[in-house]
Amino acid sequence: MARFLTIPKTGEAVYREKMSRFLSFALPVASVDDAKDTIALYANEYHDARHVCWAYMVGADRLTYLSSDNGEPSGTAGKPILGQINSMGLTDVVVIVVRYFGGIKLGTSGLITAYREAARMALEEAGIVEGREMSVLTFTFPYLSMNEVMKLVKAYAVSEPVSIASQEFDNTCSITLSLPLDLRPEIKARIGAVAGVSLSE
Repeated sequence: MARFLTIPKTGEAVYREKMSRFLSFALPVASVDDAKDTIALYANEYHDARHVCWAYMVGADRLTYLSSDNGEPSGTAGKPILGQINSMGLTDVVVIVVRYFGGIKLGTSGLITAYREAARMALEEAGIVEGREMSVLTFTFPYLSMNEVMKLVKAYAVSEPVSIASQEFDNTCSITLSLPLDLRPEIKARIGAVAGVSLSE
């Protein structure tokens, strides 16, 4: 699965219920480590809160995820947060909901509703974009083929997230492209057809 849905930026929201405040944050992340670092950062920043609950999902296949109730009754916080990520079909995202207790207990269904709504509001605030799994392609070519190669690269870069990750120009030139995984076969074939180009896997 080379294309997926994610969020382009951080979304924040505040949900209030019976004097409890739920501060929610939806953030884009690139990996499990990234998600864990983000959670640690918010847990540290809001260390005075009663609960810092969260859920994350990473990877285009949406198979890597985790959630935490952080002291709330089992299944009342992390699961509803993860449920919102799932219902929007998102990945590469972490949602953190910080609860400041207002003195009135909400009960199981009240907690589930509050965490679900807080998560939904932050995710909607962040918006949704299509993400694409990226890949790299390295190739060498003679200096004489430079114009043809660069013309091809620029033509793709106009409408697609194709960019030069590194380059070396000498008698023999070398370029590493960053490109969407789903475009790799097509770009590889077109660049491979240029005179003197040698592709590395």
